[in-house]
Amino acid sequence: MTLQDDRPEGRSYRFSHALCRAPAPSVVDGLRAGNGPDPDFVTFRSEHAAYVSALEAAGAEVTVLEPLDGFPDSVFIEDDALTIGNTAILLRPGTPSRAQEPAALAPDLEERFETVMPLPGTGPVDGGDVLLTDDTASIGLSARTSRDGAQALGEVLGPLGYRTLVVETPPDILHFKTDCGLIGPNTVLATERLASTGCLDGVEIVLVVPGEDPCANAIRVNDTVILSAGFPGTAAKLRASGYTVTEVPTSQAALVDGGPSCMSLRFSPAV
Repeated sequence: MTLQDDRPEGRSYRFSHALCRAPAPSVVDGLRAGNGPDPDFVTFRSEHAAYVSALEAAGAEVTVLEPLDGFPDSVFIEDDALTIGNTAILLRPGTPSRAQEPAALAPDLEERFETVMPLPGTGPVDGGDVLLTDDTASIGLSARTSRDGAQALGEVLGPLGYRTLVVETPPDILHFKTDCGLIGPNTVLATERLASTGCLDGVEIVLVVPGEDPCANAIRVNDTVILSAGFPGTAAKLRASGYTVTEVPTSQAALVDGGPSCMSLRFSPAV
């Protein structure tokens, strides 16, 4: 395993590369918590292309992998792996229909990372439940991530220079990062319902504007915060605080419980 005890400053948001997977036509059958409408595949594909363009404009070299029609949710590639420097950790999605996605992704990771390792044990972990700052991994327990899985991931992350906090995600939140996203070295955009639980203690919190909870799932890539479009109050709040914000359409991803963080693995290979 490649050790990263030097903890390079900004490794939580300074990325030279990103890996995405194109949506497959089967995305219309993707998992969702409610009974809302199916996404439109053509629109999803267009919105995904806009998302990739935003990553590129933010300074990342993006590789878009071929779609996997046998895995409707595989466009949400972040749930399948955690990428840190020269190391990729294959996760264990907590939904049976996604169980084989990491194995399908592994060959692409092996082409790009010195070390590709499976998550130890048997407990599930979805990448959507893992929030990394430069030195801390907050892992939210959810219907998709168990305590055993979180503890196993913490054991892997220790040698990579992270301390691990296992936190309780409120039961009405699908993933920990459904309601939060890193926007600075130690600053998190979050909803009031998540922040009020205390599970984000120790970081600076910027609350989304009331009524705009879905945009909390934002990402920072280098000097740009990538935010879902359609939430003008929060976008204005961030810009007024000095952030550079790019708004991307995610209306179709949202229909299958996805957002900006879900659709890429972002990383900078250690030199």
